[in-house]
Amino acid sequence: MSGPRNGPNRLQPYLRNRLCDRVRTGTRHAVDGFHIVGGETLRGTVRISGAKNAALPILCASLLADGEHVFRNVPQLRDVDTTIALLRHLGQQVAREGSVVRVRGQPARSVEAPYELVKQMRASVLVLGPLVGRYGEARVSLPGGCAIGARPIDQHLAGLQAMGAEVRLEHGYVHVRVPGGRLRGADFRCQIPTVTGTENLMCAAALAAGRSTIANAAREPEVEELARVLNKMGARIEGAGTDTITVHGVEALHPVDHAIIADRIEAGTFMVAAAVTGGDVLLEGVTFDHLEAVAERMRAAGVAIEREGSGVRVVGRPPYRPTDVVTEPYPGFPTDMQAQFMVLMCRARGRSAITETIFENRFMHVPELCRMGACIEIRGKTAWVSGESRLQGAEVMATDLRASASLVLAGLFAEGETVIRRVYHIDRGYERIEHKLAALGARIARVEGRA
Repeated sequence: MSGPRNGPNRLQPYLRNRLCDRVRTGTRHAVDGFHIVGGETLRGTVRISGAKNAALPILCASLLADGEHVFRNVPQLRDVDTTIALLRHLGQQVAREGSVVRVRGQPARSVEAPYELVKQMRASVLVLGPLVGRYGEARVSLPGGCAIGARPIDQHLAGLQAMGAEVRLEHGYVHVRVPGGRLRGADFRCQIPTVTGTENLMCAAALAAGRSTIANAAREPEVEELARVLNKMGARIEGAGTDTITVHGVEALHPVDHAIIADRIEAGTFMVAAAVTGGDVLLEGVTFDHLEAVAERMRAAGVAIEREGSGVRVVGRPPYRPTDVVTEPYPGFPTDMQAQFMVLMCRARGRSAITETIFENRFMHVPELCRMGACIEIRGKTAWVSGESRLQGAEVMATDLRASASLVLAGLFAEGETVIRRVYHIDRGYERIEHKLAALGARIARVEGRA
């Protein structure tokens, strides 16, 4: 379906005539759905926002030092809002102006992260390491279950115990206390690479007495970015980005001014958006090295991906070749791109196998894609995708963050109209995604309606 390409406002007269719901493309509040008309080819340039999974631990790390921290390129997301609320609860002064967040660090008035905040976002557990490292005590609500599977914090606690902390579980909270008030350096090996566990232990060890090593550490770029920020604050951390991190504890840290790296998962999602629509899109402000695993699999499928200046250009020519993927810890193919890549394989000529090894319940988007006409069969940890199915628009329900993104991608090329409910999930990890897609030519808008 063709039409003028002058941004999201072009949709308002169109949708006003077709929906009884009121369109609100300019707000992130009091809305619960996306309306998409498929068939548009995406073209143009999009700037990728700052990385959510880097911003959250970095904001929590501000607890380690008094004074004014300035964080730039912070994405405007629900999870960031929750982290800011948690920091304020702990006694920090936080001000936000667009993508800049200023944290006035001061002695915490509380070392408790309450259930009311932690239940909104599992990453709230990232205050554990900074609080124990600086104050020798923390009481954090257990994060509980998760839509995509269990994410236990046993490795976080075992690492803190190795550094001399005492751990008690009581009334749904984990209470960590350090006799004497200061952790001591220790050697610890993670049973499995854990991103938030590695980040919590780095923050805790930064102020510990002596040297600590974290073996089998997570290698994700977001872990390396946190180490970069901690070192700018005066920490002595070596080896971040490898599987062994060494931390030499220091007496105190100081505030920092730092611009956060681009979000590699948002970038990967827009790469797939360009490919599934047969588009031509330049992604600006990305670090291509962080996208190598995704780019390699997309190129294997036949998508043209090239570096261009400080960005990446993606040109799509469906149908694609069937391509198998297996999710793995970084630098392998990211679990956070599994659902999006599955949509790409719906445009492949043949059968693809997508195997999920990180989370046990991360195929919840499959029934919704099948409602749109996708042909996908799940056998254990593998989803078999038979491509070249003609997807048709339908009313579907988002179940988690990346599932939401996959449904948006499917709606972009499905025949007719797609309505996606419960898109509050997508606001946790994508900044104004409907505006960015509309600027590239997509027919997408937020609508009010029933949940």
